[in-house]
Amino acid sequence: MAKRKLADDSPNSGICDMLNELAEYEKNINRSTPKFKVYKKAMQAIAGHSTKITSGAEAKKLDGVGTKIGEKIDEFLSTGKLERVEKIRADESHVAMSLLTKVTGIGPAAAQKLYKDGITSLDELRNNLDKLNHHQKIGVKYLNDFNQRIPREEVEDIFKLVAAGIKEVDEKIEYKVCGSYRRGAATCGDVDVLITHPDYMSQSLKSKSGLFLKRVVDNLSSSNILIDTLSHGESKYMGVCVLPSATDSPTRIHRRIDIRIIPKDQYFCGLLYFTGSDTFNQSMRAKCLEEGFTLNEYSLRKMGSTGVPGEHLPITCERDIFDFIGMDYVEPEDRKS
Repeated sequence: MAKRKLADDSPNSGICDMLNELAEYEKNINRSTPKFKVYKKAMQAIAGHSTKITSGAEAKKLDGVGTKIGEKIDEFLSTGKLERVEKIRADESHVAMSLLTKVTGIGPAAAQKLYKDGITSLDELRNNLDKLNHHQKIGVKYLNDFNQRIPREEVEDIFKLVAAGIKEVDEKIEYKVCGSYRRGAATCGDVDVLITHPDYMSQSLKSKSGLFLKRVVDNLSSSNILIDTLSHGESKYMGVCVLPSATDSPTRIHRRIDIRIIPKDQYFCGLLYFTGSDTFNQSMRAKCLEEGFTLNEYSLRKMGSTGVPGEHLPITCERDIFDFIGMDYVEPEDRKS
């Protein structure tokens, strides 16, 4: 949904930050998606490790951490830094694009274009808003707030208000906060809300999803919970929320929020997918393939003898997905790796 941010409550946050810098360099400068994914997978595995890692050999026991990354971890642990990262930090283009991509809506391609136009700092970006689209302008407006992680308690305060607003629209709407919050994280990068309605099925007219979502967004906007919009489609709203001053919370920081509607017959596959983590989702998909199924955010389907997936299997809860593929149910808070 929104740009992912590192967890700051991991005992291995230093290693995670180091791997994240390498990943961002591969994405922004080298434009190497495979290497980016390798570093990200290793970072996610280490971020989900509950104890402090003391060697590369120990890290290599985790899924996604190979020999080369293990060597980098040994160098980092023994010297407190990584020579490759030090060189990256001295790369002017990388420094500039790392700054620019902190703005939601600015990806590597947009950052490279801005850099070629001579924009190398956030101050220069603010002075050239005419080069940005609406989403990017909102990202600049709330940049400092968006880059602050959200305490779990604040997510709960926001969601109470969102839930109340949803219920005012229609009592039958079902909803969950997904992402790292549902996995039990102490802090989150944004608020990801997934909703559905029993009258909205995958065979329904697409306009029905837009109607439900619009009513929810309009109600939350009239209550001044949603105060700015990044984008608003038929199935997904991306915007800005803030706790009203009338609440007990002293926090008045603007936060990123996504609200996505999914058909009821696809809801639990979507709930599994948008809960994550990315590493857990990959392991689930691999297990499905081993058992002759294919899984995505829309459906679980049995693979036919010709390799063509069959009809969507009936899924009434997340546990159904695990039962179909013969896997023990994993609670959301244990889906970290």
